[in-house]
Formats: sequence, structure tokens, C-alpha cells
Amino acid sequence: MYITVDAITRDTSKATEKSNPLESVSRSLRRRNTAVSAFLKETPKLWARFRGKGRDVPSFAESSRNTTRNNVLNAFLIFIPFAWVSHYHWHNDNITFTLSFLGIVALESLLEFGGEQMNYFVGRELGGLIIITMDNAVEAALALILLKNCELRILQSTIVGVILLHLLLLPGTAFLTEGSRVLEQNLHPHSTQLNASLLTIGVMTILIPTAFFAALDNGPTEDTLVSDATRLTFLKMSHGLAIILLLVYITSRIFLHNPPGKRDGSTPATGAPPEILIEEARLLNDRPKASSGFCILLLIITIALLGITAEMLVKSIEHVREDGNIQEEWFGLILLPFVSFSADGVVAILYFIRATPEQPETLAKSRAIDLSVQFTLFWMPFLVLLGWWIRKPLILLFDLYEVVITLGAIFLVNYVTADSKTNLAEGFILVALYFMIALCTWFYPGQPTVAEMLTCGDVVGTL
Repeated sequence: MYITVDAITRDTSKATEKSNPLESVSRSLRRRNTAVSAFLKETPKLWARFRGKGRDVPSFAESSRNTTRNNVLNAFLIFIPFAWVSHYHWHNDNITFTLSFLGIVALESLLEFGGEQMNYFVGRELGGLIIITMDNAVEAALALILLKNCELRILQSTIVGVILLHLLLLPGTAFLTEGSRVLEQNLHPHSTQLNASLLTIGVMTILIPTAFFAALDNGPTEDTLVSDATRLTFLKMSHGLAIILLLVYITSRIFLHNPPGKRDGSTPATGAPPEILIEEARLLNDRPKASSGFCILLLIITIALLGITAEMLVKSIEHVREDGNIQEEWFGLILLPFVSFSADGVVAILYFIRATPEQPETLAKSRAIDLSVQFTLFWMPFLVLLGWWIRKPLILLFDLYEVVITLGAIFLVNYVTADSKTNLAEGFILVALYFMIALCTWFYPGQPTVAEMLTCGDVVGTL
């Protein structure tokens, strides 16, 4: 039997007794602990919950209808076949870019819907991991396409650009908009503290090879330093670092989503904020719009369509860089990540316009930081190992400028979130740093020695 949302919300009510406020507060805290214990005890096991045992689950036909009617943005799916026709037959880059972009907006909406519906079957915490992975799908698709085309220098810039976008612009905007209605917002201390450590080891993974290369630069001449032998050394180093980084990410997910103890991975931690417990109780009681099997099929088909459409988007936007004489560094660091995010931005703006004003939330929306953690600790090493397998020499030797701005961004984010609280001013600071980086990057030509090391042919041929 599932508990109701009221069983948790009443434990977070304010103490209103005037006679003895301390006793009232103490009673309120005891009631909250009782509700949390009952909540954790009555939550079904993960596999039973995934199968929808004991709850009303929509049929496949009803799931299809609900998905179709869920969002008006689904109408944009009609642009996908036209984008393919434009790419293969019309050969018009401007039309292909526009149609591909509109199609990706619809696909992003479907990924968001599928991820949110999976929350009902795996819980808020595991569901959050699925949503984060789906939100990174466009950026991951772009990175895979660049790796396949062996555009390794732009790929490195795009990796850093995605990390900066998710670290600064997205959370900064969320803290800024939500913080305009409340004095301060709270972050989940359990994940915030872990994210700070994960981001630090992530940036250290690209800082160590850069420091290694800088130390070598003091010895041999440049012609001797930039060579196939040196690149082979960094390839071996990068493969080892990538494996270690993946193990760190896997361990952190096990700790977050299935920690030691008797708690099942589908339930929130005992010390979770009341807003999270309320949300988990809602997921247990409300009826989902789609079944778990339908959601998995929807996500697989959507990701396949996304990969094809994203490749067309990348090929069409490359002509924008060539025609506009845009610096390669700015193209990879700012433009490509921003285009991949703009589909999410359109969805968010439309929801914001259509939504009715709600009571301000005190739990800050920091999912974007989790996106950055996943891209740094999972997708970046995965791309390195995939490049090893398909013989694309992607190394973790990054441009010194990119390493410094990433280190500065992580330092600022860790400092802002150290007290597990955010406000309007801190959100504006994050956004301001992102635009400072974008401005300076416009004039940055890139580090030639690193670019020469990131070629699919012989390094000597680039000198």
C-alpha cells in the first residue's frame, strides 16, 4: 500500500502554537522522521516497481496516445524527413540546418517525456540518472559524429564547451530565475558534496597531461616535441586515465543510487530534503502516462533518429563557420554546444510561457551540474576509449586556455555550491563568467602545438 503525499507534507508544516514553540518544533521534527521511516519501509522493491506491480499502468496503445498528445512540439517531427531530403537531395545547408534543428527540438521533447515517465517505475534518483543521460544525448551525438569524422581538435573544444555550458550558463540561469522569487534556494547536500569532488578529479584528468606537456616543452625543441613518439606517449597515458575516470564515475553512481545499507536504490536517502520525499511520494501514487516497456522502446527509437539528424546538423553548420570566417576555437567551444542546447532552450521557453505561475520552490534546480559531471567523467573517457577502438587518436592533452577556463569554472561552481545554498546574485555570477569566457574565446586562435598533435595522420606531416 502506497503512502500519500499528505503524510510527508504535513511534517514540513510550520510550528504555529504560541504557548510553547520549542515543543511544537520538536514535535514537528519527530513527525517528519516517522513519516520518512514509513515512506522508506512501504516503498516497493525496484524490480516490482519497474514492472508496475500493484498499480494501474497504461496499455501500449494508451501510452502511444498519451505520448502523441503530451506536447505540441511533437508536431515538429514532420520536419525530420524533410531535413533528410534537404541533406541528400536539395543540398541546401541553410534549409538543412533549420529543418534539422526543428526536428531535434521535437526529439528532445520526446526524450524528456520518456525520461520523466521512467521516474514512475525506477524512482526519482535512478530516474534522474536516466533523464541526465537523455539530456546529454544531443551533445553526445555531436561528439560521436566529430570523432567519426576525425575532427579531434573541434571535438576537444566541444567537450570543454559542453562542460562550461552545463556548469555556468544553465545552472546560473536556473539560480537566477528561481532566485528572483525567493531569498535563497537549497541544494541536496548529499549530491552537492560529491559533485564537487567529481568535478575536481575530472578537471585534474586534463590538467595532468597538460602540465606534463608543458614540462616537456622546456627541454627539447618544438620539432622534436611534436612528434608521433610524443603522441604515442600521450595516447597510452590518455587510455589509462580514461579507464580510471570511468571507474570513478561508476563508483559514484553506485554510491548515489544504490548506497551501502538496507535502502533500495529506488528510494531517496533518509536525510533527503522534504521536497524530494514529496516528489517521490507523488511518483508512487500518481498514474503514469506510459508503461515502462513503451518508454524504453520510445527512447531507443528517438536516440536513433537523433543520431542521424544531429549528423546532418553538424555538416550543415560547418559551412556557417567557413562562410562566416569564425575561429575554430570559438566554433567548438561556444557555438556547437550552444546549438545543441538551444533545442532544450526552446522547450524550456515554451513551457515557461505556457505555464501558470506557481509557488516559488526552495529546492534549487541543479540538474545541469549533474549533466556536466556525467559528460566529464563518462562521455569524455568513453570517447577516448572509443577512439582507441576505431583508431582515432583522441588524447587528453587539451589546449592550455581550455584547461585554465575549465579549472576556473569548476572552482567557482564548487565555491558557489559549497554551503548547499544558492541565490539570485550567485546565479548572475555564473552567467557572467560564461559570457566573459565567450567574449575572450572569440579572439583566441588556439594553441598550434596541441592542434598538431590531434591529427589522424602522421604528426610530422602537419609541421
